[in-house]
Amino acid sequence: MILNVTKFSRNLILAIRSLWLHKLRSVLSVLGIVIANIAVMVLLAFGEGTKKQALDAIRRQGATNVIVRSVKPSDAAPSGVRSFILEYGLKNRDYEQFLTIPGISKAVRMRIADPFEVRRADKVFRARIVGTTPEYAEVNKLVVATGRFLNEQDDYYMENVCVLGAGVADYMFPFEDPIGQAVNLSGTQSSMFYRVVGVCHPRMASGSPGGSQAGEIFDNDVYIPLSTFNARFGEAIVIRQSGSFSGEKIQLHQITLTVDASVDDRAGREKVRATGNLVREIVEKNHAPKKDFEVIVPLDKLEDAEQMQNLLTGLLGLIAGISLVVGGIGIMNIMLATVTERTREIGIRRALGAKRRDIIMQFLIEAILQTFIGGLIGVFVGIIVIFAAPPIILWAFGKDLLAVLLLWPIALSLAVSTIVGVLAGAYPAWRAAQLDPIEALRHT
Repeated sequence: MILNVTKFSRNLILAIRSLWLHKLRSVLSVLGIVIANIAVMVLLAFGEGTKKQALDAIRRQGATNVIVRSVKPSDAAPSGVRSFILEYGLKNRDYEQFLTIPGISKAVRMRIADPFEVRRADKVFRARIVGTTPEYAEVNKLVVATGRFLNEQDDYYMENVCVLGAGVADYMFPFEDPIGQAVNLSGTQSSMFYRVVGVCHPRMASGSPGGSQAGEIFDNDVYIPLSTFNARFGEAIVIRQSGSFSGEKIQLHQITLTVDASVDDRAGREKVRATGNLVREIVEKNHAPKKDFEVIVPLDKLEDAEQMQNLLTGLLGLIAGISLVVGGIGIMNIMLATVTERTREIGIRRALGAKRRDIIMQFLIEAILQTFIGGLIGVFVGIIVIFAAPPIILWAFGKDLLAVLLLWPIALSLAVSTIVGVLAGAYPAWRAAQLDPIEALRHT
């Protein structure tokens, strides 16, 4: 055992000396492994960060939510009472029936006027007016920056109060505190002043095209109590835009149901899906034959996104792995050239009593040492890039990218680098060991 350790130490010292004597060649051969390891670290870190951002965007809709929306049917026709008003969508009876479904912990109703003018002095902002209940903020993961959100008292007494999205507040009150100030919600049927009681924290748009909240920009919302919305706007909402009138009669634009379940286990996910199917059955029965609704279960989009992001991460890892293989081929090429260059040295060692396994061990150690050192340097530089790149990209391009440092890519990079070193050095080492000592000594 002591003899083996001694031989290994001697071969390690010889490998280090050989690499040190040919610094430029060693650096160039290691460079491929360094770049490959940086690619592994950075690609997987940004891939994981992108995955986390995409999944968080879906979770903000509520992975345990079931969302039912009113959708204008393709064959919608004006009602006979007022020729320019269309009647369709969810009814209050739908909401009441949803409440009878077991496992529903929260149910939030919404009515929407969009676009609608918000005025203050000479400033006009085209916003989305949302009439809703106090649970809306919790269900939609809204955070209040200053003041408060709507409460039960506001809804019960039909108070003229509002909560502004960050975009509306920044435009209307660029240098003032909005809390306690008044804004005017002006329209053809309603024009009243509302006292600002809260401002929401900025939030990125939620949803994706065709999703439950496709293109929904929360920063451009103004929230008022649902009872106030019903009293001020009435059943029919009329919007004046570009010199024309359009109207619709919708009792509820959206109902969001929160299922008392966890998406971290299979039973919880099945419960959410079962609730979604039951909601779909109820609303289809109430609205048949019309198709003036849409039922969305964000959990389905979450699972689809997880699968796609896992596939993307795997592809990025494969690309980075190919880079490691290419780096290993470069080292093998250098080692093969080294065998020819050091033929006389190999002959002298064989003549002095070195066995073939000693020659194999020497060249293997040189190859593994190069790839392992390259792996360490690549990991170190990769960590620096992971932490430094996101703020630089944000400053230069205004893009908020997330990079997540994971431990397993570090271990994987070093392990693969070592394996590549073994594979890259095996054949050159075998070639070196097969040289005839007499012929090797004659080599000049």
